[in-house]
Amino acid sequence: MIDCLFRRLADDGEYSVFESTDGTRSNWDPQIQHGSPPLSLLTKAIEDLSAGSGLRVGRLTLDILGAIPVATVRVRAWVERPGTRISMMAAEMLAHRPDGSLRAVARVSAWLLAPSDTADAATDRYPPMVEGEPTAVAHAWEGAPGYLETVSWRRQRTAEGAAAEAWLSPLVPLVDAEPTTPLQRLTMVVDSANGIGAALDPQQFLFMNTDTAVHLHRLPAGNDFALRARGSIGPDGIGVTTGEIFDRDGFIGTVAQTLLVQRRR
Repeated sequence: MIDCLFRRLADDGEYSVFESTDGTRSNWDPQIQHGSPPLSLLTKAIEDLSAGSGLRVGRLTLDILGAIPVATVRVRAWVERPGTRISMMAAEMLAHRPDGSLRAVARVSAWLLAPSDTADAATDRYPPMVEGEPTAVAHAWEGAPGYLETVSWRRQRTAEGAAAEAWLSPLVPLVDAEPTTPLQRLTMVVDSANGIGAALDPQQFLFMNTDTAVHLHRLPAGNDFALRARGSIGPDGIGVTTGEIFDRDGFIGTVAQTLLVQRRR
């Protein structure tokens, strides 16, 4: 039974050390991690580092630097660009190579900004998304073990030709029984935009994302998040997925991903 995505181990110097559980396994290859668990764990490292700063995350960008093994990983975070109104923070995940040396497998950079009262000027580009009738099949990887088991998937019916829509809710904590913030819960599902907005049949094509960029004009709330996503595929094996992000209160931001597209042989 999967009861969390990572288990905390003893720190190693400047690194926090975690054991990756079966809940991190990718639907593309069970030996590597889905993109959402690393994004969420590195987001946690940035939130921990920024605690008490008075700043809040406005943008998160995950870059996947190589295949992320389902294994013990090390995480550290640092301030890249200090500031009282605008600051950039970064976090990276390292894993062992077969020879025992460490390599960076993922990195998140985040812009954090100082909040101020703009309630009287707040606007939303889209109206709130209302959860509708779910489809019979939540996604094209139905039955795949690992990460997909740790999320409640409710793909809903949309008009023909419209972008795909799905509601998602994490079913397990990020790290052991430690509290999981709403931002961390969002990042536990937002990397799935690529699968929700898939423009290709995964039985015929691989379309793995190399990155995930999330922009948030409002911090998320709760445990339920919706993605309205659509993939675009170019003529030379490169694609892009873009989408809008919602919580129960309405539109909160956008997500974009670069795709490597390859025909299955």
